[in-house]
Amino acid sequence: MPAIDLHSHSRYSDGSLSPTELVALAAKAGVKALALTDHDSVSGVPEAQAAADQHGITLIPGVEISAAWGVQNVHIVGLQVDIHHPVLVAGLAQQAGARERRAIEIGQRLEALGLTGAYAGALALAREPASISRTHYGQWLFASGHVSTVQQGFDRYLGPRKPASVPMPWASLEDTVSWILQAGGVPVLAHPGRYPLSRTKMREMMSAFQAAGGVAIEVATATEKPDMVKYLGQLAQQRGLAASQGSDYHGKPAPWIALGRFPSLPKGCEPVWQRWGWAADAFSSSTPAQGQPA
Repeated sequence: MPAIDLHSHSRYSDGSLSPTELVALAAKAGVKALALTDHDSVSGVPEAQAAADQHGITLIPGVEISAAWGVQNVHIVGLQVDIHHPVLVAGLAQQAGARERRAIEIGQRLEALGLTGAYAGALALAREPASISRTHYGQWLFASGHVSTVQQGFDRYLGPRKPASVPMPWASLEDTVSWILQAGGVPVLAHPGRYPLSRTKMREMMSAFQAAGGVAIEVATATEKPDMVKYLGQLAQQRGLAASQGSDYHGKPAPWIALGRFPSLPKGCEPVWQRWGWAADAFSSSTPAQGQPA
């Protein structure tokens, strides 16, 4: 099992666990280094850091930022970011404002369809307006008995061109990569194989990402098929991109995914953690790797 998990979520975005609970579960699962990468938020990092200190694992401060590449929504993970950097803080505040406005409008559209209490229900799950996502609405629709699964909530109400669909004015790919770089972090193109793109379009997306300053792609993620992991590993090596890995753990919204459970990086890939000074075999044994805190 990979001991470095560079993609996870807490209640500060659309995960089901608090940062403290998330870190405790990671430690129990044998994860030695964990990145907390909540959507457009770094608010959970201080709590996660305190829990990591308690459990003796390394926390990588991170974030997963939604971005627009043309008409395609993509996600950019930032690893080892300075969560207090003013450029990153301002950028995430911009995203939070847009999220909150979209959440209100989704609630209004669901109310107009006769689904009373939608916004209040989603807010109860998200805990704060700027964190409400479509996933929270999907969870509320399911819990309230309006749909039989969370996915059905997307299929009927929340997905593209559905009655409660509200377009989101995400920041550009270039801007989000810039925020991460200015905050001292490593920009990673998240789960490239999940976007509804041909392989030609995927390569074009990677070119745009690299042109913006991106340096790594997620090669190994939970639920990714072996042939895609192999292909992404080949692209990373051909393009001189570092390779990242992670479970993309959310907890109850996706109970089939577990922390630390995902394919290993293909042979020949440069692990992204080498970009911040860790040895290639970091955490491969009980001895701390060179450059890794004991």
